[in-house]
Amino acid sequence: MSASVTPSSHLPRGVVLAGGLSSRMGSDKAAVMLGGKPLVHRVIERLAPQTAGLSVNSNMSTGLDLAPAIAVFGDTVPGHMGPMAGVLSGMRNAQRHLSVASHVATVPTDTPFFPLDLVARLQAAITLPGQIAVAYSAGIMHPVFALWPVALADELEHWLLTDDKRRVRGFIERHPVVKVDFPMIETVDGPIDPFFNINTPADLETAERWLPLIEGLER
Repeated sequence: MSASVTPSSHLPRGVVLAGGLSSRMGSDKAAVMLGGKPLVHRVIERLAPQTAGLSVNSNMSTGLDLAPAIAVFGDTVPGHMGPMAGVLSGMRNAQRHLSVASHVATVPTDTPFFPLDLVARLQAAITLPGQIAVAYSAGIMHPVFALWPVALADELEHWLLTDDKRRVRGFIERHPVVKVDFPMIETVDGPIDPFFNINTPADLETAERWLPLIEGLER
């Protein structure tokens, strides 16, 4: 069954960042199976109801069974410049949908437990034009879980082409930012960070163990 979307016009557009090289996993993380589903499907299912349409940024051809409404696009700047290149591509894609909100919401493809109210809380926290809203948990920034003003696209492209380090935090710190704290997921096996990400086969084994605990809480 293909992953699908249910757009809502008052919400930002969503972008799943799947453009990385997945070098530590050894294969495309978007296609890695967790609980019988590809990771990208699980992320889409969580993000789609929170957004006004959803797209996937990927530089690989994995043959995933995505719904026709989900656009898949590569980086708009060459050279595998990191997650901010995916954010830029999401902004450029959103600029072609002028009727929706002025921000894009981004999440990475390797984090299947992020909050179901992620976008709503990020959106509610914004108080200033041009402000970036970023997720935190346990005092730690998760910089690609963020709401980005589409108006920053030209500046972001220039930054990608001229900044030597291209650190996500580096770009964020140049702008007004609001920090949004999210609680741990409390389970019978102890607290789980909702932004836990799967980088290695060992991480995947951990996620398989946690999946039924989290699904049980969300039923």
